[in-house]
Amino acid sequence: MKLAKRVAALTPSSTLAITAKAKELKAAGHDVIGLGAGEPDFNTPQYIIDAAVQSMEAGHTKYTPAAGLPALKEAIIGKLTKDQDVTYMPSEIFVGTGAKHVLYTLFQALLDEGDEVIIPTPYWVSYPEQVKLAMGTPVYVTGHEESGFKLTPDQLEAAITKRTKALIINSPSNPTGVMYSPDELKALGEVAINYNVLIVSDEIYEKLIYGDSTHTSIAQLSPELKKQTFLINGVSKSHSMTGWRIGYAAGDESLIKAMTNLASHSTSNPTTSAQYGAIAAYTVENNAVEEMRQAFEERLQTAYEKLIQIPGVTCVRPEGAFYLFPNVSETVKLCGFNDVDSWVEALLEEEKVALVPGSGFGSPDNVRLSYATSLDLFMTALERIERFVMSRTKAQ
Repeated sequence: MKLAKRVAALTPSSTLAITAKAKELKAAGHDVIGLGAGEPDFNTPQYIIDAAVQSMEAGHTKYTPAAGLPALKEAIIGKLTKDQDVTYMPSEIFVGTGAKHVLYTLFQALLDEGDEVIIPTPYWVSYPEQVKLAMGTPVYVTGHEESGFKLTPDQLEAAITKRTKALIINSPSNPTGVMYSPDELKALGEVAINYNVLIVSDEIYEKLIYGDSTHTSIAQLSPELKKQTFLINGVSKSHSMTGWRIGYAAGDESLIKAMTNLASHSTSNPTTSAQYGAIAAYTVENNAVEEMRQAFEERLQTAYEKLIQIPGVTCVRPEGAFYLFPNVSETVKLCGFNDVDSWVEALLEEEKVALVPGSGFGSPDNVRLSYATSLDLFMTALERIERFVMSRTKAQ
């Protein structure tokens, strides 16, 4: 059967592909360590599970409003007021089935054919595909390793055309873990305001911050920037609720209304019990999120030092999220491979360690390692990678 052009041109998710390959090898009896997953390895905190179960037992198993329960919108508004010091109305909040679906719905509501969206590289794998599904055009701007992979105001201004509709900022970033400072965000925001470019601020990792770093939302820097920003977030990473599929957007009321209308004809509403779980996540005082953050920080501190000792590896130290995104181009050469993708494939076959090639993130010299796994497993994986590199180097 002939497929629609919009899906025939899609690039499969490299993160899901490598995870599937690792699971396939595991099922065949191999001792595989998968470092590809973009989800916490902790279970959802029990108080959230209890809230969802209680909602079902109380009979809350029917449709809800398409853009989410009023109580969940109020919980989100309370969270944004407390954490980001920005205030929204319920009509400025859209709840969807995960932040990924929220972004998809946003681009469907925002873009016409040929409209451009500026996407700094490295980027999360789904940004360009979602733009293309909405008949838009991704415009890539390279973030350089020496500047922390961050987009500069000059780069942004040079990329803007008459067709530019939006800019995506992901801070902390997937895959790099880097984060923009308030001054850096202000400088980018000024350019966006001058050219009337919507800022899509993906803040899904904002609770996973390490060291002395603190998260700043570009929406909180001024009333003008709040008006120019469409904030994206959710409970998947912060509360280990990836499978619950609850994300949200906060921003322009007319765009929220358009997204709500679209959702009413696609998903009808986010899963009811998951919404009650999300209400608990944002309203019940609990230390579970901080405990997970501390565990990730411990893993980062230990694993980063081990990683950069591997021959040829360089890596920008992340400030947030739970990824390492090292440049392995020199390592690949030392091992006698022509490209990173073939090196990753050989590593999986020989040492049973699954990494995600950076080509899926627009950075073919890098790989992504997720430390959303136990520290012991992660360190074992690094030992296997080092053994693979040393054996290949000696063979040259």
